[in-house]
Amino acid sequence: MYWTMGMILLVLWALGMTAGSTEGYWVHLLLLFSFVAFLLAVVSHGRRTATS
Repeated sequence: MYWTMGMILLVLWALGMTAGSTEGYWVHLLLLFSFVAFLLAVVSHGRRTATS
């Protein structure tokens, strides 16, 4: 689930950067949120394999 959210946010960030009309730093929040989603995916995957 986190991988999917991260990929969607990363694509939205890339589209926002290529569109040319970025509204300040707001488009970079998508990049930050996608990295957080990827980090949560890695952490939750490690936790799942360690307990099972």
